[in-house]
Amino acid sequence: MSNMIQPDDWNDRDNGMAPTCTVEGAADAPVPADMVRGKLTPNAPLDKMVWFQSGGKADWLFEPADKDDLKAFCEHLGGSMPVMALGVGSNMIIRDGGVPGVVIKLGKAFMDVEITGDTTLEAGSAAPVSIVARRAAKAGIDGLSFFTGIPGSVGGVTKMNGGCYGRETCDVLTSCDVILPDGQFVTLSNADLQYSYRHSALPEGAVVVAARFEGFPGDPETIKAEMDRISNERKDSQPIGSRTGGSTFKNPPGHSSWKLIDDAGLRGFRHGGAQVSEKHCNFLINTGDATSTDIEELGEIVREKVYANSGIQLEWEIRRVGRP
Repeated sequence: MSNMIQPDDWNDRDNGMAPTCTVEGAADAPVPADMVRGKLTPNAPLDKMVWFQSGGKADWLFEPADKDDLKAFCEHLGGSMPVMALGVGSNMIIRDGGVPGVVIKLGKAFMDVEITGDTTLEAGSAAPVSIVARRAAKAGIDGLSFFTGIPGSVGGVTKMNGGCYGRETCDVLTSCDVILPDGQFVTLSNADLQYSYRHSALPEGAVVVAARFEGFPGDPETIKAEMDRISNERKDSQPIGSRTGGSTFKNPPGHSSWKLIDDAGLRGFRHGGAQVSEKHCNFLINTGDATSTDIEELGEIVREKVYANSGIQLEWEIRRVGRP
């Protein structure tokens, strides 16, 4: 049985508790301990926080107590070092050399989902989007069912314009609240984010803390049936339960990445402890002892062989962060 964090068990795996500020083993913390209330940890392992369950450590890991704590932390940091937000870690390779600067991990204070109108809702950035979809369905808000098929958080889909089954985050997001690396709190509209396929103009180092969505009226039972269909299709076609990072490459215009990979003869192909999924060729898998280097190198081998076979250059969808 895999220990991979799934959207439905995320709340059980991460209690999100942030104590009165604790600095574990720190000699030179980037922010004085009495300036924040959350937990600040040096040389923090990240492998158990990402679905591949591989990779190095964060120079610093900060788990803020709430939005104000995060804002104060960034203000005191003053842009002096890189900042990266980490959600559920479902679409990311943390390289083996670790992540420089500060990794920010948001907990339960950022998981609330609130129905704000007949067709609108607001969600904290740490909330899994599968939960957002379920809350919307229960309230009779249609249009967000596709979130059921995305194993990510609100912050992640906001940044990456996550989507599936013909729908994308940009179709339903109206605005989001963001804390910039220098501590500024800003609200960005859908237009501000300049969405394109799996991309947004969210500023580098910005941390999404909440987002607002709008759907349209629907029947809860009909919406639930559609969500069940999406969930079942995902289970049937994707390697659920494996140590994977989700869809590895963007679909080139007019093509499906999985088909290009399959046509190149790479279904089940292995490199070190990493493997192209037998079930869905656009998924890479940690078979048990893969390093992040194994996984990323496998991805590059796939890109080379697909290009040699089809003349089409695959583009990474999975984020690859940190030092090699």
